[in-house]
Amino acid sequence: MTDTVIQPAAGRLFTRPAAVASCVGFVLIGMLQALYGPAVPGLREEYGLSPSAAGLGLSLHFTGGVAGVLAFNAIHSRISNRALLAASYILMAAGGAGFALAPNWPLALAAAFLGGLGFGGIDYGLNQLFAVGFGDRSTAMLNVLNAHFGIGAVLGPVLIAWTGPDDYPYAFGACAVLAGALILCTGGVGSQAPSPPAEKARDSSGLLSRVLVGFLVLYILNVAVEAGVGGWEPTHLETVGYSATVAASATSVYWLMMTVGRFLVVPITLRYAPERILAVCAAGMTACLLLALIPGAAPVAYAGVGLFIAPVFPTGLPWLNQALPGAKRAGAWVIAASMIGGVAAPPLLGVGIEASGIHAVPWLLTVLSGGSLVATVWLVRLTRRSPTSPAKGV
Repeated sequence: MTDTVIQPAAGRLFTRPAAVASCVGFVLIGMLQALYGPAVPGLREEYGLSPSAAGLGLSLHFTGGVAGVLAFNAIHSRISNRALLAASYILMAAGGAGFALAPNWPLALAAAFLGGLGFGGIDYGLNQLFAVGFGDRSTAMLNVLNAHFGIGAVLGPVLIAWTGPDDYPYAFGACAVLAGALILCTGGVGSQAPSPPAEKARDSSGLLSRVLVGFLVLYILNVAVEAGVGGWEPTHLETVGYSATVAASATSVYWLMMTVGRFLVVPITLRYAPERILAVCAAGMTACLLLALIPGAAPVAYAGVGLFIAPVFPTGLPWLNQALPGAKRAGAWVIAASMIGGVAAPPLLGVGIEASGIHAVPWLLTVLSGGSLVATVWLVRLTRRSPTSPAKGV
């Protein structure tokens, strides 16, 4: 049967069907992540949980995600790209089915962790492969890929709304079935990634370490802003006078703008270097967060944050690969760091809000966004010292 699999052309990592299937894979991981929150009422009813205990499902999912990124990165050199993706889909299928069918809460949490491992493998694997697999179009394709994550994040709550919270097992079961189907779509993925250019001798280890630290800081702060806005925007808008319905709708628009922004930036990535795009994005989201201090402009300002923050995660990965072409683990570390930022930011922001009040939400987020801007400018200066820095986008 393997003899009939369509292989990618020489020098390419993906056939067209495999690239399409990869985008569906990102719809899947976006949908799976987004199911846990809307499923909380059903989980509490099923297992007799407190709100905090029901929230452990998403926490275990993210914990598995970080572990999956690091684990699959550690073994990637010993297995093929297809095996990495297939194993990740198998883990997600097992996790989704296990969460749907678990007879008790500890087993459901174990299934959430298992699905998270597969989530991390797909997040790491496809981001890394798209970052090097499409040549000069890699940045554009990464934005297309990650935009499909946003589509899945919108579809997840819709699926729960359609089935009803009490019937959440059907939603998780659907994810398991889709993951199982995607296992069959990995044959069009090439075994070997294109070799990155060799690093020049004058790239000192000290410079490389500073560049990696800079990217880690950039990704942690970026995802902290992303999760912080998503988590605290509704509360801030209600505090400054908007109804709960308007606040919830504005937050949905914020997430929608993140998806739209990744599609809109695609033609821009073909003309300008990643670092130029990221610098504009960091400045834009900082300005929008300052604008959110004005109550009448806050909903539009938060939508603007979504638009500007959208390209940062996918556009930064090609820049990382150009800046550190020989550091094979760098991508895994920044992806794992981004997940940690997403988990840690909302409760840490909560501590700051307890000390300074809800009205300080835009100020606190502006500090994080301003740090992201500083990290971006610092990285631009550091990578200009490297002979491997890109020349596109003058």
